[in-house]
Amino acid sequence: MTDKKEFDVIIIGGSYAGLSSAMALGRSIRSVLIIDSGLPCNRQTPHSHNFITQDGVKPSEIAEKAKTQVLTYDTVKMLNGLAVSGQRTKNGFIINTQSGEEFEAKKLIFATGIRDIMPDIKGFSECWGISVIHCPYCHGYEFRTLKTGILSNGEDAFHVTSLVNNLTNDITILSTGKADFTSEQLTKLDKHNILIIADEILEIEHESGYIKNVIFNNGTQMKFDVMYAAIPFKQHSDIPETLGCELTEQGYIKVDNFQETNIEGVFACGDNSGMRSIANAVYTGGMTGAIVNKQLTDEQF
Repeated sequence: MTDKKEFDVIIIGGSYAGLSSAMALGRSIRSVLIIDSGLPCNRQTPHSHNFITQDGVKPSEIAEKAKTQVLTYDTVKMLNGLAVSGQRTKNGFIINTQSGEEFEAKKLIFATGIRDIMPDIKGFSECWGISVIHCPYCHGYEFRTLKTGILSNGEDAFHVTSLVNNLTNDITILSTGKADFTSEQLTKLDKHNILIIADEILEIEHESGYIKNVIFNNGTQMKFDVMYAAIPFKQHSDIPETLGCELTEQGYIKVDNFQETNIEGVFACGDNSGMRSIANAVYTGGMTGAIVNKQLTDEQF
């Protein structure tokens, strides 16, 4: 909590990207407010992987350790709350919270992540991030050699299947509708003995988030140990768009090589603007903090 109302930088989102930005800025003695609602999109994920020094650590443990370290910098404050609106002013920006508080800053950093849109399949959301996963780099090694489903179709399914094929030789594509592959793709899938099931999925049977069986609408079922799923998402916060920030065709916040949006003074980092991983969030967050400090320096020196 803080009584201070004006800051150099407001960071919306206090997970890996936001905390990394805050550390870079705090070490440059910039006044920073982090506003965080406490709902990271990987909150069900039991372990983080493909992140050196933190391989196998629970994501929430990484975040808690980072928060403790970041808040040792006196100029960095954290508010547990939800940012609901923002406006541009002559000297920067105003952010309003759900509790009615108002804060001002010269620069804004959105580290707000994304919100996954779950399909209407019973059991899916309970398994998401545990045994229904999105990325072979983040989680694939732990499910190597096991019976694997790919819940996708067309080019996306072919791409993920080609990567997962190096981890297991027991892959089934669950296209939930007519398979949409080219003749060349079908030949390659057949070469690797990859089955395609087009039946709609009714339910995922599981135990504490770990898949046991997939039940189809026609009453049949099939055992799986893991499922990769490409599902749609939307931005966790709509404030960037209301400020005029552009999105990419995929729905990410569009940023340049320095993580700045098309709106001067507004930056985005982490899952909301690119590759989805803790390591990438930490990297882009640190980069953003450094660039924002450089802009403040250029404006003040």
